[in-house]
Amino acid sequence: MLENGLIASQVALWVVVVLLAGVNLLLLRQIGVLYERVAPAGALATSKVLAKGLELPGRVEPSLTGGDIEIGSGRSDGKGQLLFFAAPDCPVCKSILPAFRSLAMSESAGTDFILASAGDSPAEHLEFIEREALQRFAYVLSDRLGMELGISKLPYAVLLDGEGRVAAYGLVNSREHLESLFEARDQGVISLQQYLTEGRRA
Repeated sequence: MLENGLIASQVALWVVVVLLAGVNLLLLRQIGVLYERVAPAGALATSKVLAKGLELPGRVEPSLTGGDIEIGSGRSDGKGQLLFFAAPDCPVCKSILPAFRSLAMSESAGTDFILASAGDSPAEHLEFIEREALQRFAYVLSDRLGMELGISKLPYAVLLDGEGRVAAYGLVNSREHLESLFEARDQGVISLQQYLTEGRRA
């Protein structure tokens, strides 16, 4: 009688193990499907003005950190430019600045990192520069530049190639979003959203 009970308990235990293994496999499959659905889409390309290959006419803008900075086409250095649009009263902008500084160090060989903002109060921006230790970056205060690029939300970034043409752009909320602009440029798309969408259609 005891022996029969042990056998029954062993059988029941193995049935439970097999059921648990099946449940785990189903969970793994669902997690894979979920990961595909929420895969990092990179910077959110929302501008209705910008388009890949669009040339930003060259201009020289004064920098609040000193000197003048050439932006857009007509530059002779052949370097790309990352225009990062931020504002002193934007908390998300402040949270991304450490990533902005770090990425500037790793990408500095081929890309100039430029801060841009709008407004008519240089004092507020100078305080922002001092507080966030942004003195080594060009800081452009220009309403025209933001309007010309259709910047309506912050923080926003536009990556230009060496000829001043738009390579990638989007609303950025994390380091991954900033890095995705360079990845999108290398993949020949506006944003990783486009890359993922075209990949799924294929």
